[in-house]
Amino acid sequence: MSTIRTRFAPSPTGYLHIGGARTALFSWAYARKHGGKFVLRIEDTDLERSTQASVQAILDGLSWLGIDWDEGPAFQMQRLARYQEIAERMIREGHAYHCYATKQELDEMREAQRARGEKPRYDGRWRDSTRTPPPGVPPVVRLKNPIGGEVAFNDLVKGPISFSNDELDDFVILRADGVPTYNFGVVVDDLDMNITHVIRGDDHVNNTPRQINVYRALGASLPLFAHVPMILGADGERLSKRHGAVSVMQYHEEGYLPEALVNYLARLGWSHGDDEVFSAAQLVEWFDLRHISRSPAQFNPEKLGWLNHEYIKVADDARLGREVAQRLEAAGVSLVDGPLPLEAVKLFKDRARTLVELADGARLLYAPAEPTPELLAQHVTDAVREPLRELANELATLAWTREEIGALVKRSAAKHSLKMPQLMMPLRAIIAGTGQTPSLDAVIALSPRERVLGRLERYLG
Repeated sequence: MSTIRTRFAPSPTGYLHIGGARTALFSWAYARKHGGKFVLRIEDTDLERSTQASVQAILDGLSWLGIDWDEGPAFQMQRLARYQEIAERMIREGHAYHCYATKQELDEMREAQRARGEKPRYDGRWRDSTRTPPPGVPPVVRLKNPIGGEVAFNDLVKGPISFSNDELDDFVILRADGVPTYNFGVVVDDLDMNITHVIRGDDHVNNTPRQINVYRALGASLPLFAHVPMILGADGERLSKRHGAVSVMQYHEEGYLPEALVNYLARLGWSHGDDEVFSAAQLVEWFDLRHISRSPAQFNPEKLGWLNHEYIKVADDARLGREVAQRLEAAGVSLVDGPLPLEAVKLFKDRARTLVELADGARLLYAPAEPTPELLAQHVTDAVREPLRELANELATLAWTREEIGALVKRSAAKHSLKMPQLMMPLRAIIAGTGQTPSLDAVIALSPRERVLGRLERYLG
């Protein structure tokens, strides 16, 4: 059997979005599963909208997700001579022809068709014409689409699909400026790159018969096609910017781990039994096309958040510490007056759904907020001021460990006949500036003694 070769071929007209990332992931996983090759191609023929910034965003997004490519990136705009060569060959062999119809003529043709209640389509006026080409009109090249019959293929996800050739027209394969149209360029590229499996979104199903007719005109074997279902938002509409984050790198900014997003994307329209949490290596081991759903997948931010939380809980503390340090420093928080980020992470990771939440939690160990007057009035009452002053005096000389601090708080509460929350809540408000923290003895132990004593003195008077 020949080597399996898949590809991902985005247009650099924006960032790598969730739908594109999932398509890339499925193509990558299929190639890796079968010991094949995964090719990256940049389809940059939309000259008005393609940008180098978008190219870089796509490369950054794939790299962050851990989707590596074996060949490429190849760029279509660097292959114009190749498309011209193939188009000229098709003209010579009678499978394509020059069309000199102007935009005005084509607009008038479609208007007349609509007036007759017909589907607007090219009428083949230059298909077998022997007229002299009009001067000064640069021609496009059109495919001589077969008349009659049908185009049929077996989609590896959707099953048998067929289209009538009478529904297709002689579409443009090469524009007047020498730039290929999508349905032509993609075929030439896939042939030249020996692509065996075309795995892409099912918005391309209607393009497939046109591409198959190009393959047949070239006398080439077809690749196998697998069209994966679209991704919908929670409202059932196609996933778009109004559903929130759609750029892959936006998820990086919002504190998601790449392995969590890869895991989540893999489960959008594909499954391996009831397995919910699995690594990229397990995905490669298990991946097949048979278990891709034919129905649209629904993007659920809550499910992604849950999955990210699961990954954070088991992630390496040193790695999380580096992530938290970067985020805090970017926010202008100095890490000098506080514990090692590694230690901070251990305290907060079980509570955080994202790295942003983890950094926000850890922040109180470096730059705690000042308590609001309302928080102080609620918890720092006259009944606890004297016990807290005594506790502060003992903290000044106590061994600065979680165990010693916890034991001191318990002794103080017992001595003054206070329930633990009566002492813990005002301590929390003063030291952390908030009403909620992880275990307070741990928070105090990880905070600098001087800062803790200074805040107690300031707010107890």
